[in-house]
Amino acid sequence: MSYMYDVIVIGSGFGGAITGCRLAQKGKKVLILERGREWKKDQFPRALGDPWIYDINEPQLFNGWLDFRFLHKMMVAQGAGVGGGSLVYANVCKEAPEEVFKEGWPAEIDRQKLDPYYQKVTEMLCPAELPNNQLSPHFKLFRQAAENANYTNRFFKPPLAISFSSTFSYEKPDPFNNKNSVPFVNKQGVTQGTCVHCGNCDIGCQVHAKNTLDLNYIPLAKQNGAEVWPLHVAKKIEPFEEGYKVYFDRLENQTRVPGNVTARTVVVSAGTLNTNELLLRCRDEYKTLPKLSSTLGNGFSANGDFISASFDHPMMVDPTRGPVITAALDFFKDPKNGQRFFIEDGGTPDWGADLFGGWLKSAKILGTGKFKSEIKLLQDLVERRAAFAHDMLWFAVGMDAANGVFSLGRKWYWPWSRELKLAWDPTGRTKDLANTEDDVHGELARKTGGTPIRPPAWDYLMTLVSAHPLGGCHMSTDASKGVVDHKGQVFGYKNLYIADGSIVPTAVGINPSKTIGALAERIADLMP
Repeated sequence: MSYMYDVIVIGSGFGGAITGCRLAQKGKKVLILERGREWKKDQFPRALGDPWIYDINEPQLFNGWLDFRFLHKMMVAQGAGVGGGSLVYANVCKEAPEEVFKEGWPAEIDRQKLDPYYQKVTEMLCPAELPNNQLSPHFKLFRQAAENANYTNRFFKPPLAISFSSTFSYEKPDPFNNKNSVPFVNKQGVTQGTCVHCGNCDIGCQVHAKNTLDLNYIPLAKQNGAEVWPLHVAKKIEPFEEGYKVYFDRLENQTRVPGNVTARTVVVSAGTLNTNELLLRCRDEYKTLPKLSSTLGNGFSANGDFISASFDHPMMVDPTRGPVITAALDFFKDPKNGQRFFIEDGGTPDWGADLFGGWLKSAKILGTGKFKSEIKLLQDLVERRAAFAHDMLWFAVGMDAANGVFSLGRKWYWPWSRELKLAWDPTGRTKDLANTEDDVHGELARKTGGTPIRPPAWDYLMTLVSAHPLGGCHMSTDASKGVVDHKGQVFGYKNLYIADGSIVPTAVGINPSKTIGALAERIADLMP
């Protein structure tokens, strides 16, 4: 058969980078299509006018760092670029609890059977706990909150996909300066640096201390002959001979240039939302994959994500310093109110310095003119980070109901065009989980003298924010119950696979990146 590639992988996140790498190591001719840019560390967005937003409707014009989707009672934040979600996630690299796999998963998959694949991810991402000699202010507040609330037995440090140096110290002069990052060459021959606790984990680590997929799996894939094409948006998949043809738009000079490639095997790893939308369009709009399961789109989970904040803590918090997440409480083994979840501390980039620092340095009117006092106040906020000095972010992940349903719907203002829709009911189990997570956030805040604030979007609209969307293309035993089998192969379509968060049949309770990675390792291992 005349195929251009053995395997086309759509997406370069925890599913696509890993399957692409391992299949290239097997000697396959692999092409990885990525909708976003290939970001260099001096290109990460920082200032107001930088490319922050990826717009799925006009990616030729806006192909920036973050893709925000506003769905029914759910806002989802995703990364866009070579490396996928690893570019923007909060580094937590931890296995799902054993209990997760006891219900809703194929019999072929449980924690013990996934452990060898979890280990492969560990070997590539090299996770480590926050060192004891460099505890961040928000770590210390979180630990104090756990002690004051009698949760010490639940407290632990999650493993983080970050490279730390034992020489870093908060006591050194100007400790967060990039010059304090210690360069090293990783196992894939890529030069990285060590963490300087700058707080920029989610907007691009400028010293490459964050072990993102573009620094390990993707370089290894390229070393084994794989090609990576950034700024290529997959549009349609159709059968071709005994394989498939993938149609795409190449984003070039603010235009879309259509094209296509063929391969015997296709792996869809576009991320939960994009994979569901692509396959729904192939089944319901383009009619190129009509045998896709009727369950396609069912079972969306936000993985129990919940974010809240508290203010005016007596202790110094400064969430702009240190990795985003550094500590956690386990309410999984011993549930609270019947709900299983993890509570985590939260950091944030130093938005003042990032967005306004450069402008202030270049402003010629500083100290003069009509707005002298306002500019001076802004400068003080940037230099002292006073805006967040005593405020805390609280995160949670847990076992929600996983009962959302994706579909293609009409736009009310553009009815001849169809877009991804989500029907999601946050009442019942999901509501009970979110309220319990919020109760614990409030308890921890008050135990450290802070004033907790319930998220208004949840309080008044029952709307949540998720960075961990899962489901819609579930693994199962047959097409009446799911979209793919335990090997990730799509029911009814030989050599068509899915490897990303969309195949996860339940919430996983903890941050899901390592579980998605382990499933991708397994899928690639079992593929012929």
